[in-house]
Amino acid sequence: MKNIILIVVVLSSVCAVAQNSLDYKILKSINASEMPLWDKTMKGVSFSVYPVMPISVVGIFCQGYFNKDDVMMRNGYKSAITIGLALATTSGLKYAFNRPRPFVQYPNDIIQRDKVGPYSFPSGHTTAAFATATAVSLSYKKWYVTLPSYAYASFVGYSRMRLGVHYPSDVLGGMVIGIGAGLLTWQIDKWINAK
Repeated sequence: MKNIILIVVVLSSVCAVAQNSLDYKILKSINASEMPLWDKTMKGVSFSVYPVMPISVVGIFCQGYFNKDDVMMRNGYKSAITIGLALATTSGLKYAFNRPRPFVQYPNDIIQRDKVGPYSFPSGHTTAAFATATAVSLSYKKWYVTLPSYAYASFVGYSRMRLGVHYPSDVLGGMVIGIGAGLLTWQIDKWINAK
């Protein structure tokens, strides 16, 4: 329950920061200047979330299945629930907040480098990346898995800003939701197993 309260407090703080001009200034500095090769790489990083999510879930489950490890198989299920919960939450919040994309709000300053839907907060790609990183980290509990997982998720968040489709607060919100969904899913599983 404490984790849920903490997540709500952090999300409220993110929304408050979203109204700050610092949010815009950070985005403008990340989004500025033309770098075609780098921008193409950022599109690839953003797109990579779509195959990484299911591959991670299936990989965790298969490792459990082939090694006859019930804990890892269960972790595969929990990973799928984590990602599903995170993405459902993000989708609902996008329509609840109706925050316009930065390139819409600042058409002369922010360059749109990717095709996206109408709403900005929170970042769905970042949510998915951090939900996946959290699920993988909680499944393996090894620093050499956790560190690259979160580095990758952070890179996805950066790519969304570089492409001009999200503010830093959108990315921060996605990060909180992704991590929170994983922690919540694993905590509920502990409660279920305790009973």
